[in-house]
Amino acid sequence: MPLHVTDYAWTQTESTVYINVPLKGAKAGNVDIMLTDDYLKVHFPPYLFEAFLFEPVDEDKSSAKVGNGVAIFSLPKRTNKLWDHLTIATNDKETKREIRERALEKHQQKLSSESRHKAEKQQAEKKYALETMMKLEKKERDRIQQMKDAEREKTTAELAAWQLRQRQDVQPDLHQRDGLNQQTGSSVRRETGPAAARKVQSDAKSKKKQAELPPPRVRGNIQITFTPRVFPTALRESHVAEEEEWLQKQAEARRAVSADVEEARDLTEEERNPDWLKEKGDKCFGKGDYLGAVNAYSLAIRINSKIPALYSNRAACHLQLRNLHKAIEDASRALELLTPAVAANAAARARASVRRGSAFCQLQLYAEGLQDYEAALKIHPHHEALQADAQRIREIIQGSAAAPDSHRNT
Repeated sequence: MPLHVTDYAWTQTESTVYINVPLKGAKAGNVDIMLTDDYLKVHFPPYLFEAFLFEPVDEDKSSAKVGNGVAIFSLPKRTNKLWDHLTIATNDKETKREIRERALEKHQQKLSSESRHKAEKQQAEKKYALETMMKLEKKERDRIQQMKDAEREKTTAELAAWQLRQRQDVQPDLHQRDGLNQQTGSSVRRETGPAAARKVQSDAKSKKKQAELPPPRVRGNIQITFTPRVFPTALRESHVAEEEEWLQKQAEARRAVSADVEEARDLTEEERNPDWLKEKGDKCFGKGDYLGAVNAYSLAIRINSKIPALYSNRAACHLQLRNLHKAIEDASRALELLTPAVAANAAARARASVRRGSAFCQLQLYAEGLQDYEAALKIHPHHEALQADAQRIREIIQGSAAAPDSHRNT
């Protein structure tokens, strides 16, 4: 059973209630908070603070600050008056159970609404980015088409001007050639006859060919530009920094080798490789040799304590061996290493959460186990086995089903 926190402190004004809950050394990332208008829960395993509030508060305007070993809550009251007590003055378990169930249902509805609003916002952002991209591409196409049209008009004008110059140059030459033919014709007839006439005709053809040659081309440079991208790559717009941090942690984990094990003379080259030891542990687990698998994983952890899969797999072995507290410890360590939460480690986080949740349930800590199963369901919301297990745990918590001797190990 969880350990209830009793050394909390609270103060109030006519409009606000302030609550200080000591976290007893827990990290801020391991603190789970649930607040409704009449219920407050702060869970940091194995400790639990639960308050059935004396009067309703405004949960939308409430705030919480977690750090320096304490969680501080500011809860604006719905009615401006001083309370006689922080919590309701009743020990009726049925009343508290109804408040707890109502708060859990309202909290789940709030999470679902926030998820839906987030999805709608992301869809709107994607639509806006797509429309912006299409507008930019159309603008760029229009600009390129205008450049092509202007270049075509310029070339057409230059060609027309050249043709006009050619016609103007050819006409005077024809007149001069006709006069020359008349003059040389009589001279040829007087002087040399047909030979002189052929020479004159050859000179005239040579001048005509020179006149028909086009002018040399004008050299120039063609400028090429590319359409700029103004929106991030799909599905990665908001997780680039986290994924880079995760990849860096993975690379550092592969280089983190313990010096004392590295220098041990009684280990073979293969036994100094954590990947080889992990594969050996996986084979032992598949054969049902859970103690052998634990030994392989433990040696791999001594060599490299930064690989989360080693802790998660050893937690699975401890579940089979009924070492439940050790399973919780290993699964928690795996979840600490599987940060930041990105798509690349989502499946590993789900496995570690289910293994820790199963261990909690076998210790009859169903509230803690349900939280881990719900964390796994956030990653795999359509997993039927996880949905069934989570519903079974809810029924046990609500008292509608008898607690089994052991819970299924997923």
